[in-house]
Amino acid sequence: MSEIVRESMDYDVVIVGAGPSGLAAAIRLKQIDPDLTVLVLEKGSEVGAHILSGAVLDPSGLNRLLPDWQTMGAPIRNAVKSDNFLVLGASGKVRVPNWPMPRLMSNHGNYIVSMANVCRWLAGVAEGMGVEVFAGMAASELVFDGDRVAGVVAGEFGRDPATGEPGPSYEPGMELRGKYVFLCEGVRGSLAKQVIAKYDLSAGKCPQKFGLGMKEIWEIDPARHKEGTVTHTMGWPLGKNAGGGSFIYHLENNQVAVGLVVHLNYENPYLYPYMEFQRFKHHPVVAELLKGGKRIAYGARAISEGGWQSIPKMVAPGVALLGCTAGLVNVPRIKGNHNAMLSGIAAADAAAAAIKAGRAGDELTEYETDVRTGAIGQDLKKVRNVKPLWSHYGLAASLVGGGLDMWLNTIGLTAFGTLKHHKTDAQHTGKAADFKPIDYPKPDGVLSFDRLTNVAYSFTNHDEAQPAHLKLKDPAIPIAVNLPEYAEPAQRYCPAGVYEVVSDPGKEPRFVINFQNCVHCKTCDIKDPSQNIVWTTPQGGGGPNYPNM
Repeated sequence: MSEIVRESMDYDVVIVGAGPSGLAAAIRLKQIDPDLTVLVLEKGSEVGAHILSGAVLDPSGLNRLLPDWQTMGAPIRNAVKSDNFLVLGASGKVRVPNWPMPRLMSNHGNYIVSMANVCRWLAGVAEGMGVEVFAGMAASELVFDGDRVAGVVAGEFGRDPATGEPGPSYEPGMELRGKYVFLCEGVRGSLAKQVIAKYDLSAGKCPQKFGLGMKEIWEIDPARHKEGTVTHTMGWPLGKNAGGGSFIYHLENNQVAVGLVVHLNYENPYLYPYMEFQRFKHHPVVAELLKGGKRIAYGARAISEGGWQSIPKMVAPGVALLGCTAGLVNVPRIKGNHNAMLSGIAAADAAAAAIKAGRAGDELTEYETDVRTGAIGQDLKKVRNVKPLWSHYGLAASLVGGGLDMWLNTIGLTAFGTLKHHKTDAQHTGKAADFKPIDYPKPDGVLSFDRLTNVAYSFTNHDEAQPAHLKLKDPAIPIAVNLPEYAEPAQRYCPAGVYEVVSDPGKEPRFVINFQNCVHCKTCDIKDPSQNIVWTTPQGGGGPNYPNM
């Protein structure tokens, strides 16, 4: 095949991903210098199409970025009025009072929002300042100039679905080059993985940890709706099978967001996170709330949970990792959007100063320093032991020990120093022979739903005339290794029904990838025990089309 020739365009800063970190960075760059050329690439069909978050927004990042956001028409109006924390049993509940909680856990002053809609609004602000925002443009490759990242390839279409080679309608895309490239791809970004590996950015850091968050939006009986109410739960249905917890947020217009986060360091390969979520909705607390309501949207995404210990080095020549790409989520608070915006501001400040000084393509060490010593670092260091306590010793230890440590950290002390994460989530997966299958109730079609029916409510679509974006390093491993040793957990950990083991009469089992169902959560790339699945970007515009998640 002859070498692909691409046109190129040059910018001061190229930003991959129109989430809160990328858009904050773009806006901040234009605030500093309106003459800077800034490009934002978004793989979704529109800005917000791939944004899924709980979300209770801590406005601290937005306050720094746009202090007048309340008068600018931001879709942020639903202030938290009530904050509840429950520990669930199979049929009952125990409410944990708010008074023993560390102050940092309070949601006073926060807002229940759709981050998809917040990002759509931020994109409008950015475009009004002269930022170029291109949706439906997946950044599929890095462009290098010597040892530095010099840009990305975006907008490639028309590869043959069978061979992966350019087809008759092939469009090569463009090289979009920048003096600096910001990767804001969210959790487990495909380009960020390459950068972390190439420059060994995780050296000396703990493995990153992840959770799988699944969410539905429901319209409920107005008599049961209490706008501004936030409820978090732990315990049932996960119990000792897995760490995690739920959220129930009362949105506007008689809607509630109901979700479950399952920590991906679970051992039992028979665990089925999606069915745990469906089972959760049958708890009396949730079932009563949803009674007579209807589900209107569904989605899922991975969440970075490693915290302070797992943040990689965030800069390499010409490139910086922002937001969830760097793992800046505060796990006990279940919040990362404020840190994402703060990281965008910090990266923009560093890049603008570098460009003004005549620099390009070097390491933005000022950004790294700002993140680790500023507001983001202070936020994450205070809670750094909650997740490892939970992983090593269970829920009770996390509640008691983690709570104590968070209290002590508010005055600069700690009970545990800095605890470590020792293994990746894939390495935690146990052998099937050591566990028993879990018998999950069949979805009733009223409160709980089968996976493929629910995926339709994510409005996911991929052009089938393209190569599958879910790659197997070795096509034999799913059947030869994962099936006999782990009962092929891809059948269960995927919240969209992408992976199947099909057994035709008289034939050997075969592994089927239904990539059209993929909601881009990246769980397969994280949890596969053989680390054989590689998530890459499909053609631009493919994937979920979340309306207001």
